Amino acid sequence: MINRGNIPMWKRTAAAAMALGLVAAACSDSSDDDDADSVASESADEEEADEPADETADDAGDDAAEPASDDEEEDEVVEVTQSEGGRLAAVQERGSLICGGNDTLPGFGIVDDAGEFSGFDVDYCRAVAAAVLGDATAVEFVPLTAEARFTALQSGEIDVLIRNTTWTATRDGVEGANFLFTTFYDGQGMMVPAETGFTTLEDLADASICVLSGTTTELNLTSVFNARNIPFTPVVFEDNTQLRPAYEEGQCEAWTSDASQLAAFKATIEGEGGAEQFIMAEVISKEPLGPVVADGDTEWAQAVNWAVMSTVQAWEFGLDSSNIGSYAGDDPNVQRFVGQSDGFDPGLGLPADFAVQVVEQVGNYEEIYNEHIVPIGLSLEGSPNDLWTNGGLMYVPPFR
Repeated sequence: MINRGNIPMWKRTAAAAMALGLVAAACSDSSDDDDADSVASESADEEEADEPADETADDAGDDAAEPASDDEEEDEVVEVTQSEGGRLAAVQERGSLICGGNDTLPGFGIVDDAGEFSGFDVDYCRAVAAAVLGDATAVEFVPLTAEARFTALQSGEIDVLIRNTTWTATRDGVEGANFLFTTFYDGQGMMVPAETGFTTLEDLADASICVLSGTTTELNLTSVFNARNIPFTPVVFEDNTQLRPAYEEGQCEAWTSDASQLAAFKATIEGEGGAEQFIMAEVISKEPLGPVVADGDTEWAQAVNWAVMSTVQAWEFGLDSSNIGSYAGDDPNVQRFVGQSDGFDPGLGLPADFAVQVVEQVGNYEEIYNEHIVPIGLSLEGSPNDLWTNGGLMYVPPFR
């Protein structure tokens, strides 16, 4: 038997009085429910009116904090809807997408003499515009250096950043950036003039190495060479328009960057009659590249992400720019994907046929890759960027 001790009479009396007081208060509260609800409603209206027009926070969080009556707990149906007034609504109201990108990287983002942008990343800017606005040409391209890109994203100067940008833990946590689906799996390499005969990193002891500032490339170079006790001198440039001529003039004995970039410049230099280049076999880092949006707007992130992923899903379904608009099969998965399934709405804030708009106007992943990346010497077949059914890493969630 547990001995709880004797309870003094005065405590028993106080407890009884307190219980009677709580019962009386409950009765009084019950009679005042209508007044309390009215005051709460007026207060909520005033707070809502004071919110900024572009506020993207979900109001459901405040509602969830309010206690519910027994009847409300039994009958309440929770409906999740996309918020209004975020970046998606702003882009649609503006009628154009502002996309931060590169204008100096062959294969990914380049500008011709007529001022026209082209490249793998450029096409993904267009894919987002096609999904959100129904028009792949409704894009304003903003060229950004590596150092300026996150500032432009954080300030709201651009809607999305699609500029050969590596996803890292620090960037995810510190830069206010939300990294989305990886569109290109890359890795850092090293290029030298073939005439040097250099084939390994150790051959570059005491060499001067060209590298872009504000990049993971710069950090990786220092980490790997220091870990392997290879002395070197970094020669840092802000962009490739400065770096390339310096490299070709001999200011650097090697050039380090993403392997895809090195392949692009190797092809360009040799194609223009320059010296033969050699890209070392060793890859010293993982560089997953893809679109980035600012933190804090889930609706916008989802819209961009599914627009991008639709190019991979179309490829998997065997749909491309020539046939997606005329699909007449009976596969329910494909019917949902192309907007032919009545009543299906995944709640992304995009039109039912957004994938058709993307692929018809821009292409599926394979078409985009073959147009821009294969010409710089990087094959799709057998690479990490091949479809998962072919042994690659391109794999997207189901559209259902």
